[in-house]
Amino acid sequence: MSRRTRKLLIGAFLALAAPLAGCGGSETTGGAQGEASDGKTLAAIKARGYIRCGASQGTVGFGAPDDKGYWRGLDVETCRAIAAAVFGDKNKARFIPLTGQQRLTALQTGEIDVLPRTTTWTLLRDANGVNFTYPNFYDYTGFMLRKDKGVRRVQDMTGASVCIQTGSMPEVTFADVSRKYDLKLRPVVFDSVPATRQAFFGGRCDALITDASALASIRATQAQNPEDYVIIPANDEVTALAPSVRHGDDQWFDIVKFAFHAMLMAEQLGINQANVDEMRQSRDPIVQRFLGVEPGNGKALGLSEDFAYNIVKQLGNYGEMYDRNVGKDSPLKIERGMNRLQRDGGLMVPIGFY
Repeated sequence: MSRRTRKLLIGAFLALAAPLAGCGGSETTGGAQGEASDGKTLAAIKARGYIRCGASQGTVGFGAPDDKGYWRGLDVETCRAIAAAVFGDKNKARFIPLTGQQRLTALQTGEIDVLPRTTTWTLLRDANGVNFTYPNFYDYTGFMLRKDKGVRRVQDMTGASVCIQTGSMPEVTFADVSRKYDLKLRPVVFDSVPATRQAFFGGRCDALITDASALASIRATQAQNPEDYVIIPANDEVTALAPSVRHGDDQWFDIVKFAFHAMLMAEQLGINQANVDEMRQSRDPIVQRFLGVEPGNGKALGLSEDFAYNIVKQLGNYGEMYDRNVGKDSPLKIERGMNRLQRDGGLMVPIGFY
């Protein structure tokens, strides 16, 4: 293993514990670090009047402001579902853009309440002060290259230069792949998402590595001619991208988890944004419990009984959220694949609301 590759691996692992430096758009948090350990996260959020959500630096389909400054995307709506559960208002959420290095430290230190942006669930992250709730997107790591380079598989990339954002899991994958196949890949490392992408399209490196879904977004929205580029898998691993919270507050962990599961369960039950009011009249006890007609679930979480109803009424079910942000109704047109419900051949399994 080269010295440079060793440094990349160590740097990616230590990014969890690195001190937070200059998080753009952040605000002073005072004693926020103690909120989770005291079990008072929900009370602090209610007193503040909104949820602080970590955000990407701009990945269309997952998290990016539109031309009016309104944040949109699958990860953004995951956080808005939590706001709908807590406040009954999806817009009681604020978004703080963070780099790959900043995002987990911002969560651990109380800069944000939840990190809904695409973050890979791994052992080292889970064991170092972060609780991952449940995957809101399954993906794989990929390389994007120009088609005219003739690369069709990772083994064809010997000696290639690769643009990488430091502090990300693709940084580790890059080092692993290079070592496994003795590719002698050359890293070109940047601190921010925009700089990494600009360098790739500017010709400073042969390939760009990140989550394949992000590559699809970049190709569709930033490439001058998307057809000139190909995306290939870096390996055969499936990555689970999941919202996360700090260790120490089980109530907040459960709220974040079931706010997302409400969207999965709604799809499982055939409840959507258009029919949710009608479904409240259902005689099915499972539907009654889910929508809060039969009480119990809300009280268990410290929320109103209609928290799941509020989520579906304002955002729809998971399938609706997926389609409009990254799927068939979006510019990205990413096949649902692994992100289908388990009953439909995917990996998404809703947890029972009883």
